Amino acid sequence: MKSVILAVFLSGAVALAARVEPQTPKAPPIKSSPMDTIAEQYVKLVLAMGQHDADYVDAYYGPPEWKKEAETSKVDLETIGLRARALRADLERQPRTATPSGASSKSGDAEMWRLRVQYLDRQLSALEARVRILKGERLSFDDESKALYDAVAPTYPESHFQKILDQLEKRFPGSGPLVDRYAAYRKAFIIPRDKLDAVFQRAIQAGRERTLQHIKLPSEEKFTVEYVTNKSWSGYNWYQGGYHSLIQVNTDLPIFVDRAIDLACHEGYPGHHVYNALLEKNLVKDRGWIEYTVYPLFSPQSLIAEGTANFGIEVAFPGKDRAEFEKSAIFPAAGLDPSRAGDYYEVQALVDQLSYAGNEAARRYLNKEIDATQAAAWLERYALMQHDRAVQRVRFFDQYRSYVINYNLGKDMVRHFIESRGGTDAAPARRWAEFEALLSSPRLPSELK
Repeated sequence: MKSVILAVFLSGAVALAARVEPQTPKAPPIKSSPMDTIAEQYVKLVLAMGQHDADYVDAYYGPPEWKKEAETSKVDLETIGLRARALRADLERQPRTATPSGASSKSGDAEMWRLRVQYLDRQLSALEARVRILKGERLSFDDESKALYDAVAPTYPESHFQKILDQLEKRFPGSGPLVDRYAAYRKAFIIPRDKLDAVFQRAIQAGRERTLQHIKLPSEEKFTVEYVTNKSWSGYNWYQGGYHSLIQVNTDLPIFVDRAIDLACHEGYPGHHVYNALLEKNLVKDRGWIEYTVYPLFSPQSLIAEGTANFGIEVAFPGKDRAEFEKSAIFPAAGLDPSRAGDYYEVQALVDQLSYAGNEAARRYLNKEIDATQAAAWLERYALMQHDRAVQRVRFFDQYRSYVINYNLGKDMVRHFIESRGGTDAAPARRWAEFEALLSSPRLPSELK
């Protein structure tokens, strides 16, 4: 992996830094209650699972000796599955409708307690499903997403996407495939390599400033940004604990101007970095819920994480406000023509309506209805991805499978949940408040109603 350090953002200040290894802050004291015992065993099971699945443990900042124990004991998959099932049986005996008597004042109200029990149950159920998958069981795309992420994405026929493509045909008349005409148009909006640093720093700064107007973050929060290559994703947040993230941006393919705000918000503010920092502060540090020191990637938590990260872009830069900011700040920083910003975002609004085309390609590919070449061609045809980007996306399907639903379905579910609680465009303060509350809770995807 080739990487170049960008910068560390610490309390608004920017300073050059070397790569920082994951931190292991002092873990909260482990209590002796049945729920805390279950939570501890859950963490250890996730770490044990990580010995069989390199992608499974996305973050861990709990007791370092637990990680060492997982590495040395090498618990087999069959045992992990049996222990997960036994823990779920233990959870069944825990109260779900009220805070148990004798619990500390930091255990939260009845609602948070109920959510905690349900969260652990579904996370363990997803762990069991992942064990079965690693042992060779093959679920359909929808069955897998339900088992792992507590949600199923809607199915759309080609005609749904064709209606949107027909509108884009009118924007880009001519001969040859529409994807090529669209690609020719987008060439004028690529961020030059020598300007990526300045552009991303400006986008991150803006996202952070807007987030801090509404959400109080720990004073120690910071993150490091790296450019990397040879990845199946475009950006990734590796949470280190201690309110610190390592954010990586993949430069294998050209980066278009809209990705600056997208990545800055999704991976940073108010997305993954803020989400993980709030979980650490509100659930781990304040409540002593040790289960949140580990993040299993293939679990319902990922739909909440990706959904809030994507919806967070709209929360920070709502409606026309984003286009205006891009025109005044991002386009000039990238050396692009600001007068074209309005037209570009009109086109992108149409293209964004094709997002579920990626789900359809993944569903058909993983259900073995089409092969890798056909999946890439489907993405070129219905998602308007150029060939190299489509091939990269199929690599993502191979590595992460039904995880793709967490981005668009997750965003739609989070938006619906927050708007149903009054967090609409017309009430931005309420939207930020509901957004922060969701980031700080153990709510499940099936709870987003």
